[in-house]
Amino acid sequence: FWHFANSAQFLRHFRISLIFVIYCSILFCIIVSMARRNPDVGLDDLASEFDYESEAERSRNRKRGVDDLTQKEYPGVPEKQKRADAKHWFQDEHGRLHRNMSKLNHLNAYQRHKEMINLYYLCYEGATEKYFKEDTSKYRTDYDVLKDNHRFLWDDESAATAENSYETRLAKKYYDKLVKEYCICDLSRYKKNQVAMRWRTEAEVKTGKGQFSCGARKCDERERLTSWEVNFAYSEQGEKKNALVKVRLCETCSMMLNFGSEKKRAQKKSSSWSKKSKEERRKEKKRGREGKEEEEARDVKGEGEEDSKPSSSKQAEEKAKKPATNEIWQGPVQQEATRTVDDEIDDFLNDLFE
Repeated sequence: FWHFANSAQFLRHFRISLIFVIYCSILFCIIVSMARRNPDVGLDDLASEFDYESEAERSRNRKRGVDDLTQKEYPGVPEKQKRADAKHWFQDEHGRLHRNMSKLNHLNAYQRHKEMINLYYLCYEGATEKYFKEDTSKYRTDYDVLKDNHRFLWDDESAATAENSYETRLAKKYYDKLVKEYCICDLSRYKKNQVAMRWRTEAEVKTGKGQFSCGARKCDERERLTSWEVNFAYSEQGEKKNALVKVRLCETCSMMLNFGSEKKRAQKKSSSWSKKSKEERRKEKKRGREGKEEEEARDVKGEGEEDSKPSSSKQAEEKAKKPATNEIWQGPVQQEATRTVDDEIDDFLNDLFE
């Protein structure tokens, strides 16, 4: 014994046995505490994986719809539909359709039509706009034609083909008027009555600078623009020249332009067709008045022959009126003014350049 007690082998065996005794005592304490907390659980059940239900009980719970705690739930994944639930859903939908069909069978054709149309407009959002709204996508105005056929730079080939159709002629005339219609001005020295002007560049024509926005060099205002006609005096190659130019400015820039002298507002050009139509209306009114006077004179003459001869004063008036009425037929034939396509294009473009 002394021999083993003094050796290292004895100490190693002693430590192992001591650790084993401590481990067994701890395990015994755990078993006793579990038995006190749950007396229904026997010691033999500790070897199982916490599965206290038999296969028959598990199948019964599955049929009843009782949740199985051992199955993990995955959020976001749709639950699998059971065969029994699908069967009940099919029976409910089938019965609902049969009830609706039986309800419609008791109605006449017109009542069925109203019922189905009302259901359609109640169930489908936007059905009214889809079928009853007027389709304006195929409508084309002169502005649409101008937009489709406008070209920023016209070469010789494009200018030659522009005479073939009305659309290209309209776009070509608009381009010719657009380049030198409005000016860009510099109002930095307006108090000295010094205003610098230049024609617009290609980029400014494309973006509408000076036409749809203020024509001042450092102003981009787009509201309340006014067109002004300015007699622009300048010197070129030692020669003084004047030119009547047009510029569109906002209210603030218009006050700068008119500082010291009031400029003239640009007015919309009246079309030649409107002037001719006014003259023709005036002539037609004059012809109508003369025709009425002639008819009245004839009526007076017929009454005078039945009753008595007309007086000399009335005869003189009738003689004076006759040459006036005969002038219409004795004069040369007045040719009506024919309106060409170019005149129509010019009148349309005058509305764009106010």
